[in-house]
Amino acid sequence: MRVLLQRCYEASVRVEGEIISEIAGGLCLLVGFTHSDTEETVEYMAKKIIGLRVFEDESEKMNISLAERGGAILSVSQFTLYADVSRGKRPSFTKSAPGEKAEGLYNLFNNKLSDAGFIVETGVFGAFMDVKIVNNGPVTIMLDSEEMRK
Repeated sequence: MRVLLQRCYEASVRVEGEIISEIAGGLCLLVGFTHSDTEETVEYMAKKIIGLRVFEDESEKMNISLAERGGAILSVSQFTLYADVSRGKRPSFTKSAPGEKAEGLYNLFNNKLSDAGFIVETGVFGAFMDVKIVNNGPVTIMLDSEEMRK
């Protein structure tokens, strides 16, 4: 599982020209799954994100989590996080989990974040989306469950 986390002032998702989700500050998460991901992977990543201290304290050190600061989450499914560009000029997405599996894990992930007390807005799984992110910092962090568990 990969999550590209961005601390943001605001973020929104449009589908067919209509805003379907938006937040006024917090975290924007672009979320992708691979074949080996499980419910355990989702649980691990949700807990990691919940406790991640990516907001600055009064000393301007990243020392505050979203739970401590407050704010919302915009979660957007992003199978292209598993693009393989090692050969040729066209990305391959064979490392991405099949749609049905990925959608189930994506829904579980969002439910875990919501159950932890966060307002969670989402994109539409499998839809072509326009995602607007006003990054704060900029702070952008790639979380990869396979790399983090080595």
